[in-house]
Amino acid sequence: MIAAPDRTPLTRDFFDRPVLEVAPDLLGRLLVCTTPDGPIELRLTEVEAYDGPNDPGSHAYRGRTARNAVMFGPPGHVYVYFTYGMWHCMNLVCGPEGTASGVLLRAGEITKGAELARKRRLSARHDRELAKGPARLATALGVDRSFDGTDACAPEGSSMTLLRGTPAPSDQVLNGPRTGVAGDGGVHPWRFWITNDPTVSPYRAHTPRRRRT
Repeated sequence: MIAAPDRTPLTRDFFDRPVLEVAPDLLGRLLVCTTPDGPIELRLTEVEAYDGPNDPGSHAYRGRTARNAVMFGPPGHVYVYFTYGMWHCMNLVCGPEGTASGVLLRAGEITKGAELARKRRLSARHDRELAKGPARLATALGVDRSFDGTDACAPEGSSMTLLRGTPAPSDQVLNGPRTGVAGDGGVHPWRFWITNDPTVSPYRAHTPRRRRT
């Protein structure tokens, strides 16, 4: 008999660790997002680590700005950014306050609230595509910049909560280069995913894109 996922919220201490420890440990955890439309629950299956000032691929590499300020704050908070003039992406802040490291949530399985996620993701052909990719994940959950700075260690029923869930066994976790990261940051094998999970997004090397007007 398979044990039910643990619905205990993750504590601040979970996130107050080096980002390369936190990132793979997020796989299998449950993310519950509640908006006025209702709650959606997602099991994390793919993430990417970004190591602040030590990482050319990080938004915080060149220091603090108004856009990335949340990354320099307490661990366990949500950092949301807007990209290509179209999409939101969601990160979880890690490490001691001031280190500005974080984990990009790349993909997951919608375990509750799929009907609401389908309304937000009309182009998804299958439920496994509802949160397959960081922009799709944020869209399915209804996450936008209003969630920037949200405390993900809050009790269940808050706007955002991370639950212990069922951590992925280490022998089922793979890692490789991050998707779409250019330059020196592109070589880091800091993307982590659950092997053979159908919700994991395909790897794509960086290709220059023009901002849509």
